[in-house]
Amino acid sequence: MIQIQNTATLSGHQNPIYTVENSQKKGILFTAGNDKGVVEWSLETPGFIKVLFPVSSSVYSLHSPASAPLLLAGERNGQVDVFNFQEQKVSSVLHFHKLPVFDIKSIASKNEVLFSSEDGTVSVWDLTDLKMLYSFKVSDATVRVISISPDEKTVAFGCKDNTVRLYDLKDYSLKCVLDQHTMPISSLQFSPDGKQLLSGSRDAQLKVWSTADYSLIQSIPAHLFSIYAIAFHPVLPYLATASRDKSIKIWDTENFDLKKTISIEKGYDCHRLSINKIIWEPVNQRLISVSDDKLLKIWEIGFDDL
Repeated sequence: MIQIQNTATLSGHQNPIYTVENSQKKGILFTAGNDKGVVEWSLETPGFIKVLFPVSSSVYSLHSPASAPLLLAGERNGQVDVFNFQEQKVSSVLHFHKLPVFDIKSIASKNEVLFSSEDGTVSVWDLTDLKMLYSFKVSDATVRVISISPDEKTVAFGCKDNTVRLYDLKDYSLKCVLDQHTMPISSLQFSPDGKQLLSGSRDAQLKVWSTADYSLIQSIPAHLFSIYAIAFHPVLPYLATASRDKSIKIWDTENFDLKKTISIEKGYDCHRLSINKIIWEPVNQRLISVSDDKLLKIWEIGFDDL
């Protein structure tokens, strides 16, 4: 039996929230969206702390690298703001992309960070000196999401042309293309053990791929509309998905059976508009969700069957 409780609903944003990210510091979160700044929140209080820094356009992606005291924010205008926690200011603004930066992910073993953009390219930057190393064309359409395998040997890109493209992180050469979705890819995540890759799309399908040969294992009609986020539980064999259909769903990772649906229709104090991002916070394993309804929600999820 899975117990669900919404322990906090935090307001403060004046416009839709597109992304949420854990800090390297315990009990701290960051959110951003169609507002004029990146917001810092406390999980312990819980509540608003401050606007961390202003931005010049909507923010679609936030990333805190595990290997550097930084928070990177990808904006609609194509720039990436780099906030340095040691200096307590935006220390750099990175300019290369001219169109929105939709995702940012870092590779600890290479000390590199990747930006994906609506322009169809991915740029690779050195995390130490924040210099661009190179860029490469992935698609003729938007590169919406990035996922890096746990062994940091493979990177997957989810694209607006309905494909998932996998590259070797050693030399950024193309390994294969997965083309079973019928609409743009909107979420992507390697499993913690690296044996599977999950993709979610505007076609509302959740697809499970084997990373041994990238064959399709399972195709699940998971939601009614776009699947905007896939998040594996930090320690337990479960994952969560979130959708434009205003619901969060909890699945087991053995057979990908649906265990719980969190929505207003199911009697929960859930979001009233599209859920754009979910993450698990690492300390107490609470689930965090953000939405077009301008709210951040904190969920306690008890897995009594374990």
